[in-house]
Amino acid sequence: MQDYRAVRDWLTLALAPGLGNQRLHQLKQAYDTGSDALAGALSGEVNLPAASRQWLRSPDRQRIDQHLQWAEHPQHHILLLGGDRYPELLAGIAGAPMLLYVVGNPDCLWQPQIALVGSRAPSHNGRLLAAEMATQLAGAGLIVTSGLAEGIDAVAHQSALDAGQPSVAVLGTGVDRVYPAANKLLAQRIAAQGALVSEFALGTEPRAGHFPARNRIISGLCLATLVIEAGLRSGSLITARLAGEQGREILAVPGSVRNPTSRGCHALIRDGARLVENASQVLQEIAPLAGQLAQQINAAANLNRPAETAQSIEPTAADHHNETLQQGLDEDYQQLLQALGGDPLSLDELVEATDLTPGAISSMLLMLELRGQVAAEPGGNWTRIHEVG
Repeated sequence: MQDYRAVRDWLTLALAPGLGNQRLHQLKQAYDTGSDALAGALSGEVNLPAASRQWLRSPDRQRIDQHLQWAEHPQHHILLLGGDRYPELLAGIAGAPMLLYVVGNPDCLWQPQIALVGSRAPSHNGRLLAAEMATQLAGAGLIVTSGLAEGIDAVAHQSALDAGQPSVAVLGTGVDRVYPAANKLLAQRIAAQGALVSEFALGTEPRAGHFPARNRIISGLCLATLVIEAGLRSGSLITARLAGEQGREILAVPGSVRNPTSRGCHALIRDGARLVENASQVLQEIAPLAGQLAQQINAAANLNRPAETAQSIEPTAADHHNETLQQGLDEDYQQLLQALGGDPLSLDELVEATDLTPGAISSMLLMLELRGQVAAEPGGNWTRIHEVG
């Protein structure tokens, strides 16, 4: 766990009753460090609920230590907004969670993700389509992210895992709770191959108000949100609306006008969502977004480099996402291709072999795969495709 003191200070604030993520952001804007924010909260410099101030005067040290001890496990992580491992894409949304609890591999959160959501009671064809889409998108190098709900969510997670690729599940409970209970084994598989994520403290039980908050994290982690079968009152439409507010792409699959679970998708399409029918069309929409993500991540990383050595990635337009990468266009792409010159390598091995961040590498790999220059292999490895002749 990075910066133990900072995490402890913000954890102390986050566990205070009545404080909430919005007030945590206000404290972060007002103070340079977590210790300063804690001191300011205790001094009365900021207006806090009486219950919060009383708790902060005499915090439950046992509960705080329980969370910190939990994070000592190699597969348990507490990510602090502004920290090195906090996912760059999520950090950019309004009201990003101050703390993220993660079980599994937090590096998955830096890789290009697509949210695949839909009805909890889908049709047989809806399940088949979700399975097909998730399998193909995972095989193309995208992390399939969803909310671990019954129906389309569960099918999406299961199919990505069955394809030998990671999946990310964002929970409306603490990461030590599974809801619904029927998905307990699925949650264990996701933790082993990908990551379980929540902003809620350990032990938090499911509550109705938690799930819209969870949905903003699902959309915030992802380049785009794909909706397969959703009624007009579906929570999936909340995820799609939040994606639009966050400046992300919304994709929807049309269905029969006689199917009530298609009405939400049709409403999204009428409101401007991109109509897609297969994974190939989804990848066409994702390609320019992945290029922009790599550009943003590298730009953030380059803030700490000397100006004369900083590299940039050219924005990639949708109309040429399948063209061959121009030679010499960007040194980072050339460096990545050079690293992939021999045996298949994992993301961690590519980070060691280059001076690129995990997020930038993941986005660049997706772009190179769409151009036919690299291929994703089971287990999260990548290999370069060499031209013959």
